[in-house]
Amino acid sequence: MAKTDDDGVGRRKFLKGAAAATASVVGGGRVAGATPHAHEHEHQTLPSEIALRVRALESVLVDKEMVNPADLDSLIDTYENKIGPRNGARVVARAWVDSDYKARLLSDATAAIAELGYSGAEGEYMVVVENEPKVHNLVVCTLCSCYPWPTLGLPPVWYKSSGYRSQAVIDPRGVLRQFDLELADDVEVRVWDSTAEIRYLVLPEQPAGTANMTEAQLAEIVSRDSMIGVAKVAAPQAEDAA
Repeated sequence: MAKTDDDGVGRRKFLKGAAAATASVVGGGRVAGATPHAHEHEHQTLPSEIALRVRALESVLVDKEMVNPADLDSLIDTYENKIGPRNGARVVARAWVDSDYKARLLSDATAAIAELGYSGAEGEYMVVVENEPKVHNLVVCTLCSCYPWPTLGLPPVWYKSSGYRSQAVIDPRGVLRQFDLELADDVEVRVWDSTAEIRYLVLPEQPAGTANMTEAQLAEIVSRDSMIGVAKVAAPQAEDAA
């Protein structure tokens, strides 16, 4: 699985750049497929009561040296960057090698993803949008952090930040540049707003030079960020593809 630099571009760099951004969405941002954001949970700036309890419990366990913070960070990293996104990567790889599966994925993503065993809470209704040479898709949740857990695991910190949630709609190209992704002027950027009812997954373009790779090998090069839309999938180095 391609490593995503959550401590670099994914977290520190983006949050630093977003700190000066508008904190809320204002006027004129066009969001493809936008629907009323009818969440069943509250949107709030302060942590929820459960979150506060978890933090308090963590502090007590750390103070008593019953839990090592580094172990917690490692566990979170595993679910955020390794276990979760690998499911989505397998979905993408299958679509790249199986045109019939790709057609099913684009017409009924929920059912097609369930074929591979990935379904359940936070992924009850999935929509897959395909990147093309002249179309690039970007996923955001403008009001909170709705995210397809069965395919991508835990949402990264930057995805939940107010900076990303507002900037992705107001200035999507600017957001992509903060992730070191520069698109040509003739490429249309479509922003998809995930909700409590609908979760979006980007089907990235298959990189050139990977046609002879196996499905398993292709799954290894698909990153979490490419399935959100803040990155493209890069072809592996020659020695890695061997």
